Amino acid sequence: MQNRCPDDTHDTDMMEVPKELRKPRSNRPKSKDHKRLNTNKLVSQYIVPCLNSYGLCIVDNFLGDKIGERVLQEVRRIHQSGNMQDGQVVSQKLGKSKAIRGDKIAWVDGSESCCQNIGHLLTRMDKLITCADGKLEKYKIRGRHKAMVACYPGNGAGYVKHVDNPNADGRCVTCIYYLNKNWNAKEHGGILRIFPEGKAYVADVEPLFDRLLLFWSDRRNPHEVQPSYATRYAITVWYFDSEERAEAKRKFRDLTGWFGSNVVLNARL
Repeated sequence: MQNRCPDDTHDTDMMEVPKELRKPRSNRPKSKDHKRLNTNKLVSQYIVPCLNSYGLCIVDNFLGDKIGERVLQEVRRIHQSGNMQDGQVVSQKLGKSKAIRGDKIAWVDGSESCCQNIGHLLTRMDKLITCADGKLEKYKIRGRHKAMVACYPGNGAGYVKHVDNPNADGRCVTCIYYLNKNWNAKEHGGILRIFPEGKAYVADVEPLFDRLLLFWSDRRNPHEVQPSYATRYAITVWYFDSEERAEAKRKFRDLTGWFGSNVVLNARL
């Protein structure tokens, strides 16, 4: 995490990034005799205060090395299958889309026979959100998107500055799980840079193995994926505020005839 103010280059003008963002909470047990922090405590003592204060939150060692490795192997198999498609940008032609975002993606719901460990990850994410529901601003979270498995192939591909939910489509919390072992941002790039609205700092998040990132999906968190020079894997899930989602569906159903084949509506969280 870097402390650089986006508009300044002098060290004396840098704004300090909050400690919670500079030194993320680790979910690793302190010793063999200790257990991981239980979900309720992790949510109430760290995730909820951090999100409500800063609009983003980072948890390291989220699943642990063994389960994280199994998730990584499933993602690698999805990548190697050749079934991933170019990430698209709404209302953009293919050529322009590639200039804006260079990732390959696949959609999974975690119930597939080849995605059992991804399914476990999604269950763990859902449990966090269930525990946090009612404590995250005004949101009432009742569903989520399918998981987007993404790969930046390491050829300098990135994703230009954008907002996940600029038009009130219902997405309120973005969750990203990273799967990149031995990642060196100075060599490999691939940092997710967040530009928190109204803050004099940027938050640089390295896509480290077994790291979970949560942030508000709306205009408060414009962000970009900087060019990646090594294969970079991530799994992203978006959670919906029920009222905003229902309103968005009402507005767009007549125009599209449907509203998102990748949506898990009224999912049990």
